[in-house]
Amino acid sequence: MLSTEIDQAIKKELEQHLEFGGTTRFLHWVRAFMIIFLIASGFYISYPFLQPNWHSEPVGFLQAYNRSFHCIAGFILIGASFFRVYLFFFAKSSQPERISITQVFNPVIWVRTIGAYLFIAKHPHINGAYNPLQFCTYFALGILTLIISLTGISLYSNVYHEGLGALSGAMFGWVEVVCGGLANVRAIHHIVTWAFIIFIPVHIYLVIWNSVRYPNGGADAMVSGMRYVENRRV
Repeated sequence: MLSTEIDQAIKKELEQHLEFGGTTRFLHWVRAFMIIFLIASGFYISYPFLQPNWHSEPVGFLQAYNRSFHCIAGFILIGASFFRVYLFFFAKSSQPERISITQVFNPVIWVRTIGAYLFIAKHPHINGAYNPLQFCTYFALGILTLIISLTGISLYSNVYHEGLGALSGAMFGWVEVVCGGLANVRAIHHIVTWAFIIFIPVHIYLVIWNSVRYPNGGADAMVSGMRYVENRRV
């Protein structure tokens, strides 16, 4: 009887915690839209299936325009990614993300997290923004972004030989050497693109899955920046 009265006296309250700062959320969506555009425009560059209207004058520059916008989007992605890394290490609002690193080295959290995704265990309490599986996935995504950026700059510098292209060739000419030739650079660029194509639907599915199973602001955290944590108070 006493325990029942105590249980009834316990109130559930939700507290808001800032998980992602405004700049972090903005850069997330910038990178998301740039990646989608880069995938679409990149496939068109490799297989230009559209034919501009025939004209006697040299004005059919559809492929050239597509390549130019592809390059612009690529440099925007590189700039946003650099700034995102800076925020991760130095922004005060990114502290929940930095705290997540400690859980990567906790095997118990790993086992319970995987068990939660397999519907055989409850999701463990985590400190920070990400569980260890999420953190390692996003870290791997950062490595893929670095690879596709380096190979993209190498391809860019082999088409444009003046200005930024010349500077890129001088600074990143080693990429072509390391990859064993320009053909290999393009192949690696293409393969990593497919890694992004696989990641996007899986990422969207898991965000929705987490939000349905653990309705604490998961899906809209990258919009509002807030995570809702349950507090029990007597």
